[in-house]
Amino acid sequence: MAKQDRSVRTRRRVLEAAAEVFDREGYRATTVNEIAAAAGMTKGAVYFHFSGKEELAQIILDEQQRGAEEALLPQAVKLQEIVDSGLVLAERLCTDGLVRASVRLSLDQQAGELDRSSPFRTWTEANLVILQEAGRRGELLAHIDLVDTAELFVGAFAGLQHMSQVLAGYADLPRRISVLLRSVMPSIAVPPVLGRLDLCAGRGAYLIAEAEARAAGAAARVPAGVAAAVPPVVVGGPVADGG
Repeated sequence: MAKQDRSVRTRRRVLEAAAEVFDREGYRATTVNEIAAAAGMTKGAVYFHFSGKEELAQIILDEQQRGAEEALLPQAVKLQEIVDSGLVLAERLCTDGLVRASVRLSLDQQAGELDRSSPFRTWTEANLVILQEAGRRGELLAHIDLVDTAELFVGAFAGLQHMSQVLAGYADLPRRISVLLRSVMPSIAVPPVLGRLDLCAGRGAYLIAEAEARAAGAAARVPAGVAAAVPPVVVGGPVADGG
């Protein structure tokens, strides 16, 4: 078990080092030697765990979806789940180097051998599923085109994150996404639902902190080696205050 844990930690170390180099240099300029140096290990050690920089990049590309599930819980208002996915991703871009590298790679036009379309398709499909259920629940205005709306959220987020990265190093991204949501949601949500949405810029950080607290509580309650099943919880979040 100790050997397996060490292997998991080593793989994570390599991934974090690769993310740092990809984010700084871009895909084409990055080499396995640079990744190994950033990880503080030999090139051979990197190749022991990964086939090369393409595999590393593809794993990092998928990081936009991984790691957010714990914070994105079912909500009483279905549209809140689209809000939450955007605000949680915005917060993760501020704090998580793997996520920053994932977004950098997805927009890197010199990374032609990677499937850069995967994050866009996955986010669009996830948004579409939420919108379809929101429509069935009567949360949407009658004229809404679900596919166009699903793609709008993804495309607008991509543009805003790039602007935030250039102008503020992502520090203002949660606020920018909150502004986007405050602008778009009135054009798609029926008024009673709109009044129940929490669009605050701090909601992403709140949801992530709640997820970490749940995970810490579960780990403290469960003996070592015993798996715990944590039931879904609806998170209300702070009351929208217009800020």
